[in-house]
Amino acid sequence: MSTTPQTAVNGATIIGIDLAAYLTGDPQRSIAFYRDVLGMNPTELDDEGRGAEFTLPDGTTFGIWKPDSGNASGGTMMFAVGNIDEAVKAIRERGGALSDPMESPVCHMSFGQDPDGNGFIIHQRKVRD
Repeated sequence: MSTTPQTAVNGATIIGIDLAAYLTGDPQRSIAFYRDVLGMNPTELDDEGRGAEFTLPDGTTFGIWKPDSGNASGGTMMFAVGNIDEAVKAIRERGGALSDPMESPVCHMSFGQDPDGNGFIIHQRKVRD
């Protein structure tokens, strides 16, 4: 197995993991647990109450999100890309099925599943002012 890191070639290349997340049917209960029990303060709260992100001291980000549809159990990975539209196009051309990109206050996302049904998200963070 090669341990050489992949280098970014274009905006469609996966360049990292932006977020590890759990999906939940009750975001407020989950946010309260991670805040009040584990002591993690949310760094981003969704304006519509669908979830939160917790940026940890080491720079990694953990999230709690209610999916727009489908099963709320389990986890997901958000794979970082430089350009959501280029990435979605390239993945679809290679046979991947992805949702049309959607926009949140902090990012652009497209949802997909691997052959075993594990969900993943192609994710482009917005540039912060």
